[in-house]
Amino acid sequence: MRHNKSHDKGGPVLIPVRFETTDPTAHAVSVAGSFNDWRPQAKTLHADGGGRWHKDTVLSPGTYEYCLVVDGRWMPDPAAKDSVPNPFGGRNSVLVVHGSPEAAHLDDAENLPMKTNGKPKA
Repeated sequence: MRHNKSHDKGGPVLIPVRFETTDPTAHAVSVAGSFNDWRPQAKTLHADGGGRWHKDTVLSPGTYEYCLVVDGRWMPDPAAKDSVPNPFGGRNSVLVVHGSPEAAHLDDAENLPMKTNGKPKA
C-alpha cells in the first residue's frame, strides 16, 4: 500500500483501498457506504472472472461503514473484520483506513494471537 503524496501540496492524504468479493452467481456488484453517500452506482466492482469482483479506490484516513450491493441486495462484506447494526435491521461492515501502511500493520498485529517462547503458560 502506498500513500498518495498529494498531502505535500496541502491536499488530503489518500490511501489506496481495494474492495473485493467472490460471488459466482452475481451479475452486478457495487459498494455503498459513508464514503460515497451510500450511492452504489458511485463504486461499481469489476468482474475478474470465476465469480471474483474488485474495485480499487482511494480514501482519506478514517472509519467508514459500508455494504456490498449484489444484484440489488444490500449485504455486509463477508471479508470485513468488523460490522455494526444498521437502522434497517441488517449490518454494515466497518472499514478503518489508516494514515500509513505502518499504522495498518500495527493494527493487524494487535489482532493476532499472542505467541510465547514455546512454553505453555501455567
